Amino acid sequence: MNLIVKKYSTPFITGLFVVSAISGTALFFHWMPGLFHSMHTWLSMVLLVPFVAHVWRNWAQFMLYFRNPSMLVACGACLLAAGGFMVMTGHAGGNPAQRLFPVLTHAPLTTLAPLLHASPDELADRLVHAGYHVQSTDETLEQIAMDARQRPNDVLLKILPHGSGHRH
Repeated sequence: MNLIVKKYSTPFITGLFVVSAISGTALFFHWMPGLFHSMHTWLSMVLLVPFVAHVWRNWAQFMLYFRNPSMLVACGACLLAAGGFMVMTGHAGGNPAQRLFPVLTHAPLTTLAPLLHASPDELADRLVHAGYHVQSTDETLEQIAMDARQRPNDVLLKILPHGSGHRH
């Protein structure tokens, strides 16, 4: 095991760091994020494996770095920068749909209708046409989904307009 760690940890750290640097740069400049986001996230997690193996194998030498004030300054600066970003950008981040879907699925059809440029009865008709049972336009998508034993997000997707610029 020690030979494998010695032989492969640094090459894998180097290769995965290059991938992470390229994909991170692409994400920073918003260049093809759909292509790079998953790659960056997952391979950055994979990068941790050879990194931890490398640190484990070289633990004694690694600890010697902390005798040098420059290591403490660098680590402190990195932690301050990370903390600054957390304070300055302290929002949930991520995909806005993940935050929006629960708001929409907890709203009754009467509230959703104006947002989707439809009447509550049109939304109910779309759901009935999609195979759902709608008792009232005062029902929420969550209630309709529970009755159908489905996820509320799936029900929401059934009533969203399809295509750009088309009104239903």
